[in-house]
Amino acid sequence: MGDLAAYSEGFTRPEDAVRRDLESFAALLKKWNAVQNLVSRETETALWSRHVLDSLQVLPLLRPTDELLLDVGSGGGLPALPLAIALRGGRARFTLVEPIGKKVAFLRQVIRELGLAAVVHAGRTDSFDSRETLGDRLGFDVITSRALAALPLLLELIHPFFGPETRAILHKGKDHAVEVEESRLAWEFDVVVIKSATDEAGVLLEISNLRRKSTR
Repeated sequence: MGDLAAYSEGFTRPEDAVRRDLESFAALLKKWNAVQNLVSRETETALWSRHVLDSLQVLPLLRPTDELLLDVGSGGGLPALPLAIALRGGRARFTLVEPIGKKVAFLRQVIRELGLAAVVHAGRTDSFDSRETLGDRLGFDVITSRALAALPLLLELIHPFFGPETRAILHKGKDHAVEVEESRLAWEFDVVVIKSATDEAGVLLEISNLRRKSTR
C-alpha cells in the first residue's frame, strides 16, 4: 500500500493507526467513485500513490503552528482528508469548500466515519463566509487546492482568504511555469517550487505574500 515513512515524522499518531485510516479513506473513495466521478477512473488502480501519497506531500511543508487550513474545490477530499487523517488529534482544523452536493455527501461521510477535525462548506468560494471560522484572525494559515483551476483563476478564488501570514500550497502540473508567469500579470507573490515525488511532471507551489497588483 505504499511507504508512509517519508511523512511519518509529521504524523500526530503512530504510523499503523494513520495507515488504517488512510486505507479506510481509500476504500470509501473507491466505493463512491463507482457511482460518481471523485477521481479519474484511469488513476483509480494507482489510488494510493497517485492520490493518497500525492496529498501527503503537503505534510512536510506545514508548520507546527498551522491550525486553520482551507481546502478549495475539495472534490474527492484531496489533499485535505489524507492530511486531516495524518494530523488527527493535533491542533489542525480543516475547512473544505465544495459546491457539488454528491461530493459534499462523500466528504461528510468520511469526516464522520473517521472522526476528523474538518467541516464542509457546501458551496462555492464566493458564498463562503470565513468570518465564523477565522474569528479575529487575518486569514487562514494554509490554503490547499488540487486540480481545480489554472493558477491565475485559482489566485482570484483564494485571495479573499489570505492574511499576511497565509501560505497557499498548490498541486500543479507540467504547465506550472507558464501559469506562474501569467499570474504575475495581475498578482504579486513569492513562490517556492517543490518537485513532486509522485508525478514526474508535477510540482507543489508554495505561495506567500499574495497581493493584487496596483492598476495605477
